Amino acid sequence: SNAAFPRLVKAAFALERALLPDREPSSTIAINRNAQFRPHTDSGAGAGQSLSLIVALGDFVGGELMVEGTREDIRYRPVEFDGWKQRHYTLPFAGERFSLVWFTPKGCEGMKGVDL
Repeated sequence: SNAAFPRLVKAAFALERALLPDREPSSTIAINRNAQFRPHTDSGAGAGQSLSLIVALGDFVGGELMVEGTREDIRYRPVEFDGWKQRHYTLPFAGERFSLVWFTPKGCEGMKGVDL
């Protein structure tokens, strides 16, 4: 949570700015460790969110992101996609893999996670 790990939260949102300086800052970040997601489109209370920005970090092989049939190498390479409209999933991987996903749910526009 933001209160438990304020330095991590600040660093994570600073990374978003460093990766894509012209991107509108997100309100939310999901940090995943060794997660392999099945094919899906995003759902939930934030329906209609902003484009997602994702990057993967760690010592791993494989683990590319598939978006609508296109393989995206996200290991230390940021990719934007529309998780609400585009079907996406994680390919198998070996090793330790972290993924960071920044987004702003509908209704949170104008909020910046780094300020929360």
